Amino acid sequence: MTTPSSPEQVGTAIIGAGQAGLSVGHHLKQRGAPFVILDANERIGDVWRNRWDSLRLFTPARFDGLDGMPFPAPRFELVTKDAMADYLESYAAHFELPVQTGRRVERLSRDGEGFLLNLGDRTVRADQVVVAMSNHQSPHVPAFAAGLAPAITQLHSIEYRNPEQLQPGGVLIVGAGNSGAEIARELAADRQVWLSGRDVGEVPFRIDGFLGRRVLTRLVLRGLFHRVLTVGTPMGRRMRPKVISEGGPLIRVKSRDLKAASVERVPRVAGTEDGQPRLEDGRVLDAPNVIWCTGFHPGFSWIDLPIHGEHEPKHQRGVADDQPGLYFVGLEFLNAMSSNMVHGVGRDAERIASLVADRAAAGPRRPKTGATAATAPAR
Repeated sequence: MTTPSSPEQVGTAIIGAGQAGLSVGHHLKQRGAPFVILDANERIGDVWRNRWDSLRLFTPARFDGLDGMPFPAPRFELVTKDAMADYLESYAAHFELPVQTGRRVERLSRDGEGFLLNLGDRTVRADQVVVAMSNHQSPHVPAFAAGLAPAITQLHSIEYRNPEQLQPGGVLIVGAGNSGAEIARELAADRQVWLSGRDVGEVPFRIDGFLGRRVLTRLVLRGLFHRVLTVGTPMGRRMRPKVISEGGPLIRVKSRDLKAASVERVPRVAGTEDGQPRLEDGRVLDAPNVIWCTGFHPGFSWIDLPIHGEHEPKHQRGVADDQPGLYFVGLEFLNAMSSNMVHGVGRDAERIASLVADRAAAGPRRPKTGATAATAPAR
């Protein structure tokens, strides 16, 4: 075991062993560039395993494979989140990618011309770093949630697994995006459900229908999301700020599905009153359960470098601003609407891997003698 006084030296450190990190690793291995993948979870794929039990991917299996290895399921099957987790584990094994699990990076800072990664029990020095994580890492819950009565069961969507976690009675779901809509439909089978939040719009066809799986999904995923809505088109540049700050449209669940399930749409939750949630129109709901589908903070406070923006790190198509050797993959709309989707991450990963390999080939960058970490306060 190394100690903080004798850091392990690596060429490139990839942080995160989800689909983004494994994709970058695959392309770096093809180029013969040395790297290691560090992941905080105990098992590859846990980022999927730890979602709610009934979750299935929006995309058919033919779009769920990473570069070099198709997803092992019928082409039009909508696969479970556990099947996706097992696929990622198999992908890493198949390509013999150097993944170290149970290794949480607690701090990333500059060290001369390279970077220093603090993992608690050891330190790693890397010439280059690829942060392969989405900007959905740290759950966001409004401050007024603390004013709800202790008797109310509160969960964030990242903590929700199944209805057995809730107490009897109704459920208020705060946030009407994809997670909120999917959980609302599931819970409405046997209890009152209120869904609070603005109408985010919806994809105008059934992705799980015959035509959707075989024709329209391809047009949307490969055409619209992957080639039209990009930072290189006027339409994409207009759409990008809205998607990053507000999220995208409903994909699987439609507004008519929620109505058919007797989900009651209610205005935004504005605060609390006598320990109960108070709506924007002044109504107070007697809700024994509240599920917060209110999104995430970017979750990159452990990066001790001046790269923090309001909704995402400062970057240009994954290349960090003013931080040579630092890259991002897997961020929402990094390069296109498809950038944080399984079918779209490969293109970004290949491009970043090419930049990493070219920089590595230009020659090793070792810390200068006596160099100190140039850092800025984490936010």
